[in-house]
Amino acid sequence: MRHQSGFTLALAGFALLTCGDATIKSMAGLWPAPAIAALRFSIAVPLLATFVTASQGPAALRVSKPLIQLGRGFSIAASSMLFFISLFLLPLAEATAIVFVSPVITALLSALLLREHLQRSAWLATALALVGVALVLRPNLAEAGAAAFLPLIAAFFFATMMILNRLAAGTGSPMALQWILATVAAPILIIVATAGHMSGLPAFQIGWPDASVIARCAIVAVTASTAHWLIYLGTTRSTAADAAQAVYIQLPVALLIDALLFRHFPDAMALGGSLLIVCAGLVMWLNQKRTIEGMGP
Repeated sequence: MRHQSGFTLALAGFALLTCGDATIKSMAGLWPAPAIAALRFSIAVPLLATFVTASQGPAALRVSKPLIQLGRGFSIAASSMLFFISLFLLPLAEATAIVFVSPVITALLSALLLREHLQRSAWLATALALVGVALVLRPNLAEAGAAAFLPLIAAFFFATMMILNRLAAGTGSPMALQWILATVAAPILIIVATAGHMSGLPAFQIGWPDASVIARCAIVAVTASTAHWLIYLGTTRSTAADAAQAVYIQLPVALLIDALLFRHFPDAMALGGSLLIVCAGLVMWLNQKRTIEGMGP
């Protein structure tokens, strides 16, 4: 029963993250994506600091391994900004599906950077993911052009953050590490948003935001922090590997939101590609689970 409740909490957390993505997409054309990302993380910093201090004490905000933390913050800043831009240009479900390639990229980076052994199943997952991405991108390349690859680049930076998370393991609680991420990402995104404004490009011009934009950024900051907390609780009540598989609830939630709010229905090939990407992630999970079980207690 405890294991089931943990998985349910993780499901709720990942579904909430997709609702936040839909909120971001609803701001397309109202404010530049880098500015939205900067405001979202800027709001999260004091919220997370208050939560961590109240629950764990001020000492929990101490930063260890600063270079790794800087890398984590830069990676999430790049991933978030690129994904937000892609949400403005692509359907929610397709952008979400492409980002699911990140577990496969993480495995490849682990083999390259951490010298972890890559089994045959990982290569199978890589092939499935690449075919899936090609199918998902196919209908979007004509409309969005090269911008259709933005979710893939975002997935790369997210995978980089996951690698750095392993190196940062044990340096703080999950929520404290979330605070560090936001604290590093916010100023980076402010600089990028300012540079975009100074570039003179119309899409990056920052005016005073509408009150609804500020409110929606605040909603995303709160829902994202709540989602990560629910996911963390899920890992404490089940296994981290099992709770992580709840991430795939994001695809049906994204499909439902796309249909109901944005009136978008993916074609059969795009839907098939999305399912292939999910299958690739499941292959990676089964491979990881067998490896852990083979290691014994």
